[in-house]
Amino acid sequence: MSESDGVVDTADVFDAEADEVVVFSDYVCPFCYLGRESLERYREQRDAPLDVAWHPFDLRGHKRDENREIRADVDDGKDDSYFEQVRENVERLGEKYDVELDIDAVPDTDSWNAQQAAFYVREEHPEQFAAFDDALFVAYWDDHRDIGDLDVIADVAEEADLDAEEVREAATDESWADRLAEQFQEARDRGVTGVPTFAADGHAARGAVPPEQLERLIEGEN
Repeated sequence: MSESDGVVDTADVFDAEADEVVVFSDYVCPFCYLGRESLERYREQRDAPLDVAWHPFDLRGHKRDENREIRADVDDGKDDSYFEQVRENVERLGEKYDVELDIDAVPDTDSWNAQQAAFYVREEHPEQFAAFDDALFVAYWDDHRDIGDLDVIADVAEEADLDAEEVREAATDESWADRLAEQFQEARDRGVTGVPTFAADGHAARGAVPPEQLERLIEGEN
């Protein structure tokens, strides 16, 4: 998780195509939601269209066991002062981007199923991915629903005009789980350590950076 505005720097991340930004994200990260708002503001003021290439990132990957379950006994070094800083930064950025986020109201959720469903939709129904991606964020951060729950995922799929049962099945399919794990590992191998991470032209910005910083990143004014 990236708590505050990041700095544009070189990074071994995926190169984006022209007029494209690569975004690494996890649905349970509040800064990913805030970063999306910043990105949308930049896209609205930009003259040329901008494609967004989504890549999944497992924020809690370091806590998973061999069965891909999150272990509660893993010490990640995050104490009360860390979470208080997160809360303060979320409030500050929420005011900046006019977004209301209550991190105490959302359920403690393992996002694996949601990310697997999203990865499936991206690969099999790319024209509906943006709507599904948006709906997952809204379900979690606005409606405070457990997006790890298969019924919730099915509801979100239906909202995005997808076959609810098809997406539900994909969310727990072992072959898709293996492919998602490869995506997570590829992100780590490329040097992505936190989210959101925005990448373009061999450079990256980490955190919910402001629109003007995204402009410098994407338009090559690093």
